[in-house]
Amino acid sequence: MARFSIKRYLPRSLYGRAALILLVPIITIQMVVSFAFIQRLYEDVTLQMTRNIAIEMQLLVDTIEDAGGSDQVAPALAQMSDALAMQTIWPGRVIEDRRRFYDLSGRVVRDTLGAKFDVLGIDFIDNRKAVSVALQTQQGILDVTFARSRVSASNPHQLLVLMVLTAILMTLIAYIFLRNQLRPIRRLARAAEAFGKGESSSYHPAGATEVRSAGTAFLNMRARIERQIEQRTMMLSGVSHDLRTPLTRLKLGLSMQEDSSETRALVSDVDEMERLIEAFLDFARADAIEEMERTDLTALIRDIVAKAKRAGKPVELGVMPDSEVALKLRPMAMARAIENLINNAVRYGSRAQVSLHLLEKALRISVEDDGPGIPADQREEAMKPFSRLDAARNQNEGSGVGLGLAIAADVARSHGGAVRLGDSEELGGLSAQVVLPL
Repeated sequence: MARFSIKRYLPRSLYGRAALILLVPIITIQMVVSFAFIQRLYEDVTLQMTRNIAIEMQLLVDTIEDAGGSDQVAPALAQMSDALAMQTIWPGRVIEDRRRFYDLSGRVVRDTLGAKFDVLGIDFIDNRKAVSVALQTQQGILDVTFARSRVSASNPHQLLVLMVLTAILMTLIAYIFLRNQLRPIRRLARAAEAFGKGESSSYHPAGATEVRSAGTAFLNMRARIERQIEQRTMMLSGVSHDLRTPLTRLKLGLSMQEDSSETRALVSDVDEMERLIEAFLDFARADAIEEMERTDLTALIRDIVAKAKRAGKPVELGVMPDSEVALKLRPMAMARAIENLINNAVRYGSRAQVSLHLLEKALRISVEDDGPGIPADQREEAMKPFSRLDAARNQNEGSGVGLGLAIAADVARSHGGAVRLGDSEELGGLSAQVVLPL
């Protein structure tokens, strides 16, 4: 049985939740006050005023019934009507009950007078400023007309209108204040999101003390990370130069030696060292020295696949969008990530396929192969640097250094995305997917 959760119906944005926190108490208070106001004014006050008018109407009924004859009723009734400020017609006629459905006070008047007199009809419609009532007396029907203000509070809607307008005004003022308080939080969130994608956007702490403190901490953290990246880049430049020089001398010295099995083994070891150094530098360098730029991802993938084909690798294009897919990214870093996935695919399989899928809020680059794949319980381990799962996958072209997936994952994370491993439904091997937000 599915559990009901109110979270799925609540707004997800900070603006929406803040507006909900603001509006719920205001609306609740308005409803409670309105109910109490209607209960008090429309029922209690109307009931009291109707009882007062009922006493005066009883005087008219007593005047008719106490009169000696019909010729004495009219003068006595006219005199009493003038004294009570009412209009009377005797003998009268039956009046049709007419009341608008939203006339709450009219219902109270009808029930109160009906409980005291034999009411034949009450009309609230023809003249909203007056009420006409037909009463059955022993001398016949008596029609009585009096001002509506004598049984209902005058202009009762004014308080409701004033209350609603005040609530709207205060809500608007609170929203403006709330927006000014939330704006620094949104700016901090955008700056943090941009930095997570490798962009260093302009940001200055603002807002409340807590938000300023968080903004200052973010700036300090960003400065430390950028300083470490810069130091790492400088260190790698020196390491690259220092390591390549002795390797070059070794290769030159070996090339001058006589060709023998031992010489060929040493040359192979030097080539392996050079390849390992290149892989280590690629992983450590990542995207530290490249700027973000708007790039057509479709053209980039086509160029990578064409380059791989020229190198003799069995790779082909899969599903690709017909139109251009422009995205702000680091083209060299992204190309390196896709090339690593292709190299892994062709190393452990006989063919590879690269596809690009557009989703609702993201895009997915899929590199699939027909190899043995990676078991689900080892996929997380395969994403770690220097991890080799030789027991899980066959080695058709020699063992790697365990950095292909790690470099691809690092590049994807620097663009705000991720690398996901799964099973290829089309080729039956591994499916490595780079998911990037649009």
